[in-house]
Amino acid sequence: MSGTDDVVRPSWATPDRATRLLLSSPLEHVLPVIARTAATVGLDVYSDPGLLEVVEHEGDGRRMDRLLTRLARDLTVAETGAVRVVADPPENEVALATRLLSAPTLAVELARRGVTVEVRVLADAELWPVYQPMVSLADGTVVAHEALLRGRAHGREVGGGDLFFLAESAGWLDRLDRIAREAAIRGAGGWLGAADLYVKSNPAAVHRPQVCLAGTERAVHDSGLSAAQLVFEVVESQATTDRGHLMAVLDHHRSLGWRVALDDAGAGWSGLALISAVRPDVVKLGKELVVRLADPGPRAVAGALIELAHGLGATVVAEGVESERVADEVRELGADLGQGWFFGRPVRPEPETEPELLHV
Repeated sequence: MSGTDDVVRPSWATPDRATRLLLSSPLEHVLPVIARTAATVGLDVYSDPGLLEVVEHEGDGRRMDRLLTRLARDLTVAETGAVRVVADPPENEVALATRLLSAPTLAVELARRGVTVEVRVLADAELWPVYQPMVSLADGTVVAHEALLRGRAHGREVGGGDLFFLAESAGWLDRLDRIAREAAIRGAGGWLGAADLYVKSNPAAVHRPQVCLAGTERAVHDSGLSAAQLVFEVVESQATTDRGHLMAVLDHHRSLGWRVALDDAGAGWSGLALISAVRPDVVKLGKELVVRLADPGPRAVAGALIELAHGLGATVVAEGVESERVADEVRELGADLGQGWFFGRPVRPEPETEPELLHV
């Protein structure tokens, strides 16, 4: 798995320059603003109620680029999110109707064109998984690894947080989430042994579990890992968005023999009700909470989370353990596993080996 064997090089459909835009919005004031801005940069404008057409009759799309740059500056994020846009719409009515049904928001279009985010970082990136050990706080043995995504673009390494931010901005969250899940599972098959594998997944990236997770299920089978070794992590902040959809996704995970973890619990100090509703197999105390355990408030919150989790039969993992003092604190509170730089950093392991254990 070393070298380039674990590298994924996905292709992303970044748009070319456009000479014609078709825009629509339910906000009555937005299209007139776009029309005035388009006119100031020398573009022709045609309007109907709720619909605006902007055309660059002569040119290569540079004036359209200037329009988009101006709109990114002049409109609010909420306004760009309330405008749908089709670039260079087809003349065929059926094809046009199809494009309109799948038209991105102006916010997504601006991101994909690199106007509002550095989308070329994602578009040019090589991606691979790294793995961080999780140890038993009772005896220091490595019992699991969490998979994390990394990338390299233009000669520099890019963290998973930045990659997912770019993907979500450009409307590609579901694809990157799938790529990261499947790369993590395939990459672990040659060396994981009997340890568990923790894989992050955003419920918003899974539209219909039976369809969207089919490739993940195949990756588990092809890797030779047991379904019981898989633990899928859902971040607490993501879990509160649509409770019904979340439960449908987690029920599907469990039907396949996979376990589920609530990640970053206590980040907002409001995880007790969520744990009771989700009843995860694993509760991971977030770093923001763990690093403040010397204060009475955070310590009380962590203690309550651990007590509730254990009452539901869940394992408790303390994240962000970066010193012996913090390791002792979470052990005394009753956490079962520890994760953080004190125990080991995320690495790309060699075949048949495990990531180096830095501290026991």
